[in-house]
Amino acid sequence: MLLALAALPALAQEGHGFTPAELERGGILYFSSCANCHGPDGDQIGGVNLAGNRFRRAQSDTDLIAIVRKGIPGTAMPPAAYTETEAALVVGYLRSMATSGKSRRISLTGDPARGQAVVEGKGKCLNCHTIGSRGSITGPNLTAIGAARRASELELALLDPSVDIRPDNRPVRAVAKDGTKITGTLMNQDTYSLQILDSNGKLRSLSKDTLREHEVMKISPMPSYKGQLSDQEIADVVSYLVSLKGAR
Repeated sequence: MLLALAALPALAQEGHGFTPAELERGGILYFSSCANCHGPDGDQIGGVNLAGNRFRRAQSDTDLIAIVRKGIPGTAMPPAAYTETEAALVVGYLRSMATSGKSRRISLTGDPARGQAVVEGKGKCLNCHTIGSRGSITGPNLTAIGAARRASELELALLDPSVDIRPDNRPVRAVAKDGTKITGTLMNQDTYSLQILDSNGKLRSLSKDTLREHEVMKISPMPSYKGQLSDQEIADVVSYLVSLKGAR
């Protein structure tokens, strides 16, 4: 329950200066406390469009931060137990929603049942991802992906997965001094070691002094489904993924 705000003159864009990781954190906060009422695209309440960045009760980001923290007395908008910094990250995420937009490249209505069939069959998604008790742990868990990602983001991930690699999904490639190649997902790293979930789903700690080379890659190991699935199949898969809200 967050930000029960509605349309009037658009606020001028301000210099937010948030990093991608900070916007990711703002998105997590939004989905944990706001999306239940406002929806993933901020338009679930009639007359309210958070992604449009048009607000009735605010003239600045400072006003918005105050509303996030204190709510709006006399309305259904309650206060939130956020610090000033956390509230600012939520506002930053709302600003980023306006620039990323709700519109999708494929403007077809999807069918979740057909999408599930594609995910579990032709798309081979469970070879890397987990949904409920099924699948592999080498890719991000999708069991609650619909509660954490917007439809437009999910579609983009299917069509161009390298555009927006989330901080917790960063792929790693390493070569040991004996020539052994190691790939996986970065879990953590420090000056002396890398902790990764390797391509076999095994958690490994790699000492950097045993490696010939290593890099955190900017290209996602996930293949693009552009040209592999039809527009209707993409719409169906997105519709299915949006429906995934938790334990199955």
